[in-house]
Amino acid sequence: MKGKICKDEKSTKRCIRKIEEKLIKIGIDIAREKEGALFVLTTGRTPDYKYLVKQSVKPFNILSNKDDKLLESLATIDGAVIISNDGMLTAYGVMIKTTRTFKGFGTRHAAAISASQGKNICILISEEQQKIKLFRNGRYIMQIDALEKGIENKVERITTLFESLGAGFIGTIGAAVLAPALGIALIPGVIIFGGGYYAIKKIMQRAKLHKK
Repeated sequence: MKGKICKDEKSTKRCIRKIEEKLIKIGIDIAREKEGALFVLTTGRTPDYKYLVKQSVKPFNILSNKDDKLLESLATIDGAVIISNDGMLTAYGVMIKTTRTFKGFGTRHAAAISASQGKNICILISEEQQKIKLFRNGRYIMQIDALEKGIENKVERITTLFESLGAGFIGTIGAAVLAPALGIALIPGVIIFGGGYYAIKKIMQRAKLHKK
């Protein structure tokens, strides 16, 4: 799985789903080690960025399990990791050109908001909060608690829910809105921001995710 493995639109969608699952699982491990990282999955327009470190590691496909430790190591280097929609790691240790701010948070969150514009997906790991945060289309959609017991076993459910969440969610939000009481938690350890409780519950029911 070192080269391109997605041949058409249908297989690309499967790849993106598998990439999301892989990055969330690795993100959980990174968060539990109290490290931070930012993955940018370019399902749309590649964001502007510049290299902070020399690219001494050749591009590889992250869907190859043998490279998990390498991916985790590269992710914890300062800067973001850029991954194409077929799973190829194309850059690491890069600084994203920020075009939007994230009130109450630092440069990594601003980079996630900015890089996720243009139909991209960003997965941010917060070392201080030990949370994994998912962004899409310039919006903060979901937060995952890495310390929730058994959360690693719920990743497939989480990615199914994330893919099901469409339009109608809030855009850039301030720190006050991030309180769990203002989010919706229908999967233990997972908070969804924006939308309505019953609308999201209906999505989960359609996806058969409401059962533990």
